[in-house]
Order: sequence, then C-alpha cells, then structure tokens
Amino acid sequence: MLRALLLENVHPVATEILRHAGFEVETRSGALDEAELIEALDGVHVLGIRSKTTVTRKVLESSPGLVAVGTFSIGTNQIDLAAATSHGVAVFNAPYSNTRSVVELALAEIISLTRRLSVRDKALHDGVWDKTADGAHEVRGRTLGIIGYGNIGSQLSVLAENLGMRVVFYDVQEKLSLGNARRVRSIEELLEVADAVTIHVDGRPGNAGFFGSDLFERMRPGAIFLNLSRGFVVDVEALRAAIESGHLAGAAVDVFPTEPKKRGDEFDSPLRGLPNVILTPHVGGSTEEAQEAIGEFVAGKLRDYLATGSTMLSVNLPNLQLAPTGVGRIMVLHRNVPGVLAAVNQVFAEHGANIEGQVLATRGDVGYVVTDISDVAQRGASAKLQEMATTVRLRIRDAFDRPEFPPGPAAGA
Repeated sequence: MLRALLLENVHPVATEILRHAGFEVETRSGALDEAELIEALDGVHVLGIRSKTTVTRKVLESSPGLVAVGTFSIGTNQIDLAAATSHGVAVFNAPYSNTRSVVELALAEIISLTRRLSVRDKALHDGVWDKTADGAHEVRGRTLGIIGYGNIGSQLSVLAENLGMRVVFYDVQEKLSLGNARRVRSIEELLEVADAVTIHVDGRPGNAGFFGSDLFERMRPGAIFLNLSRGFVVDVEALRAAIESGHLAGAAVDVFPTEPKKRGDEFDSPLRGLPNVILTPHVGGSTEEAQEAIGEFVAGKLRDYLATGSTMLSVNLPNLQLAPTGVGRIMVLHRNVPGVLAAVNQVFAEHGANIEGQVLATRGDVGYVVTDISDVAQRGASAKLQEMATTVRLRIRDAFDRPEFPPGPAAGA
C-alpha cells in the first residue's frame, strides 16, 4: 500500500484526499528535525510538510522509497531541490492558494500602521484615553511601493489602487503592470517616493539579507515597512534602529530569521515592544479558507503524480499533464543527455512492445519520458530501462492501476 506522512498540521482535507486515493496516511502535528525525519520516512512514499520541516540532501539520500514531497505552502526553500531532482523525487507546492490571504493581511496592516491603530489600542488597554489625529493618515492618495511583483505583489497592487493608493513596484524580471501601477528601475527609486514599502520576494539564497540599514536610510521619513515574505531577507536589527530613531513611523512583520518550531513555543525578537510595530506569527497565508485550498491543491497534485505520473506544476521536474489511459504506463526520469529517447525506444523494440502513446519533456539536467504500453512489466523492458546509466528513477503503472517502484540507481549515475 502507498504510504504518506503529513507533518505540521496539514489541513484534514489533504488526509481525506489521499486516503480516498488508497494511501495509508500518518499525520503529525509538529515539525521533525533531520534525524527524526529520516526515521519517520522508512517505508513512506509521499511526504507532506509546511515551512518548519527541512528536507536536506541527507534526508533524501536516506529515504530511497520517497517518491514525492508536497509543501503545503508557497515556499520551497526548506527543500534541497537539486538533491530531490537527482534522486527522482517530485516536489509540489501551492503557488496560488493563499495569495488572497496574504494580500488581505498586508492591506489591513497598511491601514492599521498608517492610522497608528496599534498605538491607540495599547493606550486604551493601559487605561489611557488618547484621542488625537497626530500621526494618523488616510491611505488614499499615498504611495505604496511593492518589492516583488509576483502572484501576491500584483494582486496587492490592484486592491491598493481600489483604495485610492498610487502604486510603484520593482521586480528583477519583466512584469506586466496592472491597472495604473508604475514600474521603477531600482529599489532606490521606489524608496524615494513610497509612503509604505512592502516586500514580496521568494526564498532564493540571493535574497538573504538584502534589505538592511542602507535601504532603510533611503526610505522616506515617516514611511512604514512590511515584510510578509521571508524572514531572512530583512536585517531586523537595522529595522529596529530605524523605528527607534523615528525615521520610520511603523512596521509590520510576519516572518522572522528564526522561528519557533511549534505553536506555544517561546518567541523572541529585537522587534518586540516597539511602538506601532505589528508582529504576527507567520500567519500571512493562515486563514481557514487558504489552508483548506492549499490542502486540496497539493494533495491533488501528489495523488495525480502517483496515479498517472502527471508532473504539472512540479517545481523541480519537467512538467507533463497526464491522464489515465487504461493501459500500462512506464515513466522514466532520466539525465538530460542526447540519445536517451532513442535508447528507450530501442529497448521497447527489442521486446516487441507496441507503444500506444509517448510524451517527453526536459527541464535543465533532467528529462521525463512517459510511455503508454500494454504489459510493459511482463515483457521485461522495464528491467532493461532500469539498468540504463541515464535512468534516475523508473516508475510503472500496470493496466490494473497498480504501482511499482523499482529501486533507482545510485545518485549521480
């Protein structure tokens, strides 16, 4: 039986989908460290995680039965993607399912910081009636600067304009401006005009620590700052200094360089206790609606990959959209070198196999050839394909929809 391990309180809908597809599913509430994860993955074909569990090269090397990993989140920086690819492990994420939740939180925080609501709230909780308009502004007519104009940044752009804000954005890639948003040529240009700056970048290593004291100094006096992307992209000590000096009027931070592993753990940060600073525990995408949508989306991708070999929207393998055909299917993930397809078909020809359908896609160093063929396992062709030096991973579905997972060759073969 196919086995799945789901960690970190993945939404129950994921368990339901996988069990309905024939998986034996084990769920655990917290994250696991490297040694714990290696032990837990014994006999497991599919792993589901969120943001706290790290899937290292050692984990992948120690888990030969692992076929796919689903990150029930947007980010995949907690997985060694190069190692996953070299071991033939497909990785899926949820690039769209929680974008609305993040955008709504960003908008709420922009309004709250601009009106200094956290300061007014604290005063009343302390028993002080501090009714004043000092430092409070409307967001209408103010300029929002968005660093990173992807799925979240572009959606935020549209909704901010509907509130009457002007929008400028910076992205390292060419992006189509939505509405009246204006692209700027540099972060420095954005910082010169923005009353509110919000970061929505991915977790690539090059983004680590890029927003530090030099960029905070370039921000307009009295501006506000938001980070709902990755904790390691911002120098939090520099942000604290900018708040304490009065250069910035406020900040909202949802992600941190170091975060507790589970709910209820102690949290510490240089940003605690600062005025007009909103701290949230990495909940940008944590709404009930988003978590259910993520659970449904990622679990569906994992189910489809195991059932049909479909890799559509995989973050590390060539993308193929595949449907069941009612005949046997052999799936070869291979090194992307010349002559592989010809060699695969030569094996089929030598065994008198009749190919009923075949597709191939490549991505970087790997290729993926999927062949529909009757009785492929019984004809002996699969053993020959497994022995090929270019084969990274071989998977088979027979005509009765039963999976087989022949052991793959050594990494780097």
